[in-house]
Amino acid sequence: MSDQQTLPAKKTGAAMTRKEKAELERTFGRYLNRGQVKYLKAGHLDVLETERLGIRFVDPVSVKPFIDCFTSAGSFNVGRHNPAVLAALERATAELDMGDHHLISPAKVALAKRLVELAPGDLNRVLFAAGGGDAVDGAIKLARGATGRAEIISTIKGYHGHTGFALGANGKEHYRHYCEPLIPEFQFVPFNDLKAMRQAASERTAAIIIEPIQGEAGIFVADDDYLRGLRELCDRLGSVLIFDEIQTGFGRTGRLFASEYSGVVPDIMTVGKSLSGGIFPNAAMLYRDTAQLTGYVERNPEFHYTYTGGSDLACRVSLAVLDFLTTQRLWENAAQMGARLKDALLTLQSENPAIVKDVRGRGLMIGIEYLHEFMGPMMSDALAKNGIFAAYSGNAPQVMRFMMPLVVTHEEMDRVIAIIRQAVAAMKQLLPLALPAAKIPPVLKMLNSERVQTVLFNWIRKVEDAFTRPGAGKGGRP
Repeated sequence: MSDQQTLPAKKTGAAMTRKEKAELERTFGRYLNRGQVKYLKAGHLDVLETERLGIRFVDPVSVKPFIDCFTSAGSFNVGRHNPAVLAALERATAELDMGDHHLISPAKVALAKRLVELAPGDLNRVLFAAGGGDAVDGAIKLARGATGRAEIISTIKGYHGHTGFALGANGKEHYRHYCEPLIPEFQFVPFNDLKAMRQAASERTAAIIIEPIQGEAGIFVADDDYLRGLRELCDRLGSVLIFDEIQTGFGRTGRLFASEYSGVVPDIMTVGKSLSGGIFPNAAMLYRDTAQLTGYVERNPEFHYTYTGGSDLACRVSLAVLDFLTTQRLWENAAQMGARLKDALLTLQSENPAIVKDVRGRGLMIGIEYLHEFMGPMMSDALAKNGIFAAYSGNAPQVMRFMMPLVVTHEEMDRVIAIIRQAVAAMKQLLPLALPAAKIPPVLKMLNSERVQTVLFNWIRKVEDAFTRPGAGKGGRP
């Protein structure tokens, strides 16, 4: 990878004192979300991002470099603060603004053409969106409008965003209950279960929407035969097959798109996150040029509008992202580095069968599943203390996701693997207390509660801070 993507391992001095950080957190809680502050502090994830570059950023208080293994769920495939992408934005702002979303522009045309060139199969039409959820909204609206049907089938624990139609497609009640009643005509079946999908789908079904790899659910990979079966089912019923590749797209899984493993081409594919380069928001729907889909768009050109998606600035940035991605062939590095990480995690599993239940994923989209849900937050805490920023899955707290930037080098991967081993060793020291209690069902239920975990870990954090505050510890300032 490029030398420009490497961040120095050591920094001196602190850009922010603990008092200044405490005031920032208080103000964040006052105007934004007090609960989020408590949630982050519980897992030692209350870090601030400065000096972002490559796979790292530096916390300005502790002056500790963090390896970003979450990347905002895959938004930084080409690295944090990528110099080539940032330079493209600077050049664009010298001559452009966002532009009028109604009008034709060279930037829109250039990006649409480039996306079609890279897309699998005959996905050769493009609609832009403001973000991932907005792209899913547009895909579902297109499927409903084009087929004249209402029913959408998604998967249990599937995740597709938090906007209207996208929220309706989320396969976990945790995300939906506070906004119910939602848009009707959504149903959910188990992931990777072709028989259940065949029983649920009918000529009333407008679309089937799935992730080729479920992310929030805990990194579950769709079987290739399952995807081929969905393609056959949709063809037979006249339904639209939608692949949500917002997390899996643009090299994340070791292929340019995850669907390439199965050879299945969906009717609509949503992309986002890393298309922005982590610099300027952008997302898109790619769809097949069929009479049904294209005909609907041509007859209803205003069915889905966005001001920010497909803006002139966004398109120039996304073009630079795709240039960097393809020039560096980052999907190949993702495959190689992902294989190294997965092998190391499988070894860790064989050494710790009482802790690690499973390891799964493709490329640099890997999940490690622990025996109990409460172990996910414990591992997140242990990793953060050792310099890795990682997050457990929203739909499966017992699963830790590793989705670092695709620019990671062999030396950096060595460091990641070493820290994971340190974190597991640290967690094992606490398990003799937790595991006996976990054998009692009411206690296990309490330990797996996110609210209980937040309270417990915040209390532990206050004790830790009380011991480290004098002298501000190593490197930081009081």
